[in-house]
Amino acid sequence: MKIHKEGRRILFFTLLILLVLNLLLYNFNADNNTFNRIFSGVSAVLFLLILQFFRSPYRNLLLHEDLIVAPADGKVVVIEEVEETEYFKDKRKQISIFMSPINVHITRNPVSGIVSYFKYHPGNYFVAWHPKSSTQNERTTVVVESTAGPEVLFRQIAGAMARRIVWYVNEGDEVSQGEEFGFIKFGSRVDIFLPLDTEVKVDLGQKTKGGQTVIAQLKTAPPTLFG
Repeated sequence: MKIHKEGRRILFFTLLILLVLNLLLYNFNADNNTFNRIFSGVSAVLFLLILQFFRSPYRNLLLHEDLIVAPADGKVVVIEEVEETEYFKDKRKQISIFMSPINVHITRNPVSGIVSYFKYHPGNYFVAWHPKSSTQNERTTVVVESTAGPEVLFRQIAGAMARRIVWYVNEGDEVSQGEEFGFIKFGSRVDIFLPLDTEVKVDLGQKTKGGQTVIAQLKTAPPTLFG
Protein backbone atom coordinates (compact mmCIF):
# COMPACT_ATOMS: atom_id res chain seq x y z
CA MET A 1 0.00 0.00 0.00
CA LYS A 2 1.18 3.53 -0.74
CA ILE A 3 0.07 7.08 0.12
CA HIS A 4 -1.88 8.88 -2.58
CA LYS A 5 -0.22 11.95 -4.10
CA GLU A 6 -3.16 14.16 -3.03
CA GLY A 7 -2.34 13.49 0.63
CA ARG A 8 1.42 13.91 0.74
CA ARG A 9 1.45 17.68 1.23
CA ILE A 10 -1.37 17.56 3.81
CA LEU A 11 0.34 14.78 5.73
CA PHE A 12 3.69 16.58 5.74
CA PHE A 13 2.26 19.81 7.16
CA THR A 14 0.00 17.98 9.61
CA LEU A 15 2.97 16.04 10.97
CA LEU A 16 5.07 19.22 11.16
CA ILE A 17 2.40 21.15 13.06
CA LEU A 18 1.73 18.30 15.49
CA LEU A 19 5.44 17.86 16.18
CA VAL A 20 5.88 21.58 16.87
CA LEU A 21 2.86 21.67 19.20
CA ASN A 22 4.08 18.65 21.12
CA LEU A 23 7.61 20.07 21.46
CA LEU A 24 6.19 23.38 22.74
CA LEU A 25 4.06 21.57 25.32
CA TYR A 26 6.96 19.49 26.59
CA ASN A 27 9.14 22.59 26.83
CA PHE A 28 6.70 25.09 28.34
CA ASN A 29 4.26 22.78 30.11
CA ALA A 30 6.74 20.29 31.55
CA ASP A 31 4.99 20.17 34.92
CA ASN A 32 1.80 18.72 33.44
CA ASN A 33 3.01 15.38 32.13
CA THR A 34 -0.47 13.82 32.15
CA PHE A 35 -1.90 16.46 29.81
CA ASN A 36 1.20 16.29 27.58
CA ARG A 37 0.89 12.51 27.20
CA ILE A 38 -2.83 12.75 26.43
CA PHE A 39 -2.13 15.42 23.80
CA SER A 40 0.61 13.25 22.27
CA GLY A 41 -1.78 10.31 22.07
CA VAL A 42 -4.50 12.42 20.46
CA SER A 43 -1.94 13.77 17.98
CA ALA A 44 -0.87 10.26 17.00
CA VAL A 45 -4.48 9.12 16.52
CA LEU A 46 -5.32 12.21 14.44
CA PHE A 47 -2.30 11.70 12.20
CA LEU A 48 -3.10 8.00 11.70
CA LEU A 49 -6.71 8.83 10.78
CA ILE A 50 -5.57 11.28 8.13
CA LEU A 51 -2.92 8.81 6.96
CA GLN A 52 -5.46 6.01 6.40
CA PHE A 53 -7.74 8.41 4.55
CA PHE A 54 -5.07 9.00 1.89
CA ARG A 55 -4.06 5.36 1.49
CA SER A 56 -3.87 4.03 -2.04
CA PRO A 57 -4.13 0.22 -1.96
CA TYR A 58 -3.15 -1.92 -4.92
CA ARG A 59 -6.14 -3.22 -6.89
CA ASN A 60 -6.54 -6.06 -9.38
CA LEU A 61 -8.81 -4.19 -11.78
CA LEU A 62 -11.74 -5.88 -13.53
CA LEU A 63 -11.88 -5.02 -17.25
CA HIS A 64 -14.87 -5.80 -19.46
CA GLU A 65 -16.45 -3.38 -21.93
CA ASP A 66 -20.12 -4.06 -21.12
CA LEU A 67 -19.69 -4.17 -17.33
CA ILE A 68 -19.90 -1.11 -15.08
CA VAL A 69 -17.43 -1.32 -12.19
CA ALA A 70 -17.76 0.67 -8.98
CA PRO A 71 -16.11 4.08 -9.31
CA ALA A 72 -15.34 4.17 -5.58
CA ASP A 73 -15.12 2.25 -2.33
CA GLY A 74 -18.21 2.69 -0.18
CA LYS A 75 -21.84 1.64 0.21
CA VAL A 76 -24.67 1.65 -2.32
CA VAL A 77 -27.24 4.16 -1.02
CA VAL A 78 -29.41 4.80 -4.11
CA ILE A 79 -30.77 2.56 -6.87
CA GLU A 80 -33.62 4.26 -8.70
CA GLU A 81 -35.01 5.61 -11.96
CA VAL A 82 -34.59 9.39 -12.15
CA GLU A 83 -34.72 12.32 -14.57
CA GLU A 84 -31.15 13.36 -15.40
CA THR A 85 -31.40 17.07 -16.16
CA GLU A 86 -27.87 18.25 -16.94
CA TYR A 87 -26.77 16.21 -19.95
CA PHE A 88 -29.18 13.45 -21.05
CA LYS A 89 -32.34 15.35 -20.10
CA ASP A 90 -34.29 12.10 -19.90
CA LYS A 91 -34.81 9.17 -17.56
CA ARG A 92 -31.84 7.09 -16.41
CA LYS A 93 -31.02 4.47 -13.81
CA GLN A 94 -29.07 6.05 -10.97
CA ILE A 95 -26.71 4.16 -8.67
CA SER A 96 -25.08 6.16 -5.87
CA ILE A 97 -22.17 5.13 -3.67
CA PHE A 98 -21.55 6.89 -0.35
CA MET A 99 -17.93 7.13 0.77
CA SER A 100 -17.43 7.51 4.51
CA PRO A 101 -14.27 9.13 5.94
CA ILE A 102 -12.75 5.68 6.52
CA ASN A 103 -13.10 4.61 2.86
CA VAL A 104 -10.44 4.98 0.20
CA HIS A 105 -11.41 8.20 -1.61
CA ILE A 106 -9.87 7.55 -5.01
CA THR A 107 -12.48 7.74 -7.78
CA ARG A 108 -12.13 5.42 -10.78
CA ASN A 109 -13.51 5.22 -14.31
CA PRO A 110 -16.47 2.79 -14.33
CA VAL A 111 -16.02 2.15 -18.08
CA SER A 112 -13.42 2.57 -20.81
CA GLY A 113 -14.03 5.04 -23.61
CA ILE A 114 -13.80 8.71 -24.64
CA VAL A 115 -14.79 11.61 -22.39
CA SER A 116 -17.55 13.37 -24.35
CA TYR A 117 -18.50 15.90 -21.65
CA PHE A 118 -16.95 17.36 -18.52
CA LYS A 119 -18.06 20.18 -16.21
CA TYR A 120 -17.10 21.36 -12.74
CA HIS A 121 -19.88 22.88 -10.58
CA PRO A 122 -19.06 24.92 -7.46
CA GLY A 123 -21.76 24.57 -4.84
CA ASN A 124 -22.88 23.83 -1.31
CA TYR A 125 -21.77 21.17 1.18
CA PHE A 126 -24.87 19.28 2.24
CA VAL A 127 -24.19 15.88 3.80
CA ALA A 128 -23.52 13.44 0.96
CA TRP A 129 -26.73 11.43 1.49
CA HIS A 130 -28.95 14.52 1.33
CA PRO A 131 -31.24 14.46 -1.78
CA LYS A 132 -30.09 17.98 -2.77
CA SER A 133 -26.40 17.02 -2.70
CA SER A 134 -26.58 15.54 -6.23
CA THR A 135 -27.62 18.86 -7.78
CA GLN A 136 -26.53 21.58 -5.35
CA ASN A 137 -23.22 20.45 -3.81
CA GLU A 138 -19.79 21.08 -5.28
CA ARG A 139 -19.44 18.40 -7.95
CA THR A 140 -18.04 17.33 -11.29
CA THR A 141 -19.98 15.72 -14.12
CA VAL A 142 -18.18 13.33 -16.47
CA VAL A 143 -19.76 11.59 -19.46
CA VAL A 144 -17.88 8.77 -21.18
CA GLU A 145 -18.88 7.27 -24.52
CA SER A 146 -18.11 3.70 -23.56
CA THR A 147 -16.37 1.23 -25.85
CA ALA A 148 -19.56 -0.85 -25.59
CA GLY A 149 -21.53 2.02 -27.15
CA PRO A 150 -23.80 3.69 -24.55
CA GLU A 151 -22.79 6.89 -22.79
CA VAL A 152 -22.31 6.69 -19.02
CA LEU A 153 -22.51 9.75 -16.77
CA PHE A 154 -20.91 9.87 -13.33
CA ARG A 155 -20.47 12.60 -10.75
CA GLN A 156 -18.05 13.26 -7.92
CA ILE A 157 -20.06 14.99 -5.19
CA ALA A 158 -18.52 16.76 -2.21
CA GLY A 159 -20.00 16.03 1.22
CA ALA A 160 -20.29 18.03 4.43
CA MET A 161 -16.61 17.48 5.27
CA ALA A 162 -15.22 17.61 1.73
CA ARG A 163 -13.91 20.95 0.53
CA ARG A 164 -11.94 19.94 -2.51
CA ILE A 165 -12.64 17.74 -5.51
CA VAL A 166 -9.72 16.79 -7.75
CA TRP A 167 -10.08 15.45 -11.29
CA TYR A 168 -7.62 14.19 -13.89
CA VAL A 169 -9.81 14.06 -17.03
CA ASN A 170 -10.93 16.52 -19.69
CA GLU A 171 -13.20 16.37 -22.73
CA GLY A 172 -11.69 14.30 -25.52
CA ASP A 173 -9.50 12.18 -23.22
CA GLU A 174 -9.41 8.43 -23.67
CA VAL A 175 -9.93 6.72 -20.32
CA SER A 176 -9.50 3.14 -19.17
CA GLN A 177 -11.84 1.23 -16.90
CA GLY A 178 -10.68 1.14 -13.28
CA GLU A 179 -8.02 3.83 -13.65
CA GLU A 180 -8.15 6.91 -11.42
CA PHE A 181 -10.11 9.87 -12.72
CA GLY A 182 -10.00 11.87 -9.50
CA PHE A 183 -10.02 12.16 -5.72
CA ILE A 184 -12.41 13.70 -3.17
CA LYS A 185 -11.00 14.84 0.16
CA PHE A 186 -12.81 13.97 3.40
CA GLY A 187 -16.24 12.46 2.80
CA SER A 188 -18.20 12.25 -0.43
CA ARG A 189 -20.43 10.40 -2.87
CA VAL A 190 -20.38 9.24 -6.50
CA ASP A 191 -23.52 9.03 -8.67
CA ILE A 192 -23.68 6.97 -11.88
CA PHE A 193 -26.42 7.40 -14.49
CA LEU A 194 -27.04 4.49 -16.87
CA PRO A 195 -29.48 3.59 -19.68
CA LEU A 196 -32.82 2.29 -18.43
CA ASP A 197 -32.22 -1.18 -19.90
CA THR A 198 -29.02 -1.60 -17.85
CA GLU A 199 -29.05 -4.61 -15.52
CA VAL A 200 -28.16 -3.61 -11.96
CA LYS A 201 -25.88 -6.11 -10.22
CA VAL A 202 -25.80 -4.67 -6.67
CA ASP A 203 -28.29 -4.18 -3.85
CA LEU A 204 -28.97 -1.25 -1.53
CA GLY A 205 -26.56 -1.29 1.38
CA GLN A 206 -24.00 -3.43 -0.45
CA LYS A 207 -20.37 -2.46 0.01
CA THR A 208 -18.26 -1.81 -3.07
CA LYS A 209 -14.58 -1.71 -3.99
CA GLY A 210 -13.54 0.78 -6.64
CA GLY A 211 -12.37 -0.84 -9.86
CA GLN A 212 -13.40 -4.33 -8.73
CA THR A 213 -17.09 -4.59 -7.79
CA VAL A 214 -19.44 -5.01 -10.76
CA ILE A 215 -22.41 -2.72 -10.16
CA ALA A 216 -24.24 -3.09 -13.50
CA GLN A 217 -24.13 -4.58 -17.00
CA LEU A 218 -24.92 -2.62 -20.15
CA LYS A 219 -27.31 -4.10 -22.65
CA THR A 220 -25.40 -4.29 -25.92
CA ALA A 221 -26.34 -5.70 -29.28
CA PRO A 222 -25.12 -9.31 -29.78
CA PRO A 223 -22.40 -9.68 -32.42
CA THR A 224 -23.57 -10.56 -35.93
CA LEU A 225 -22.20 -13.44 -37.97
CA PHE A 226 -19.80 -11.05 -39.66
CA GLY A 227 -18.90 -9.15 -36.47
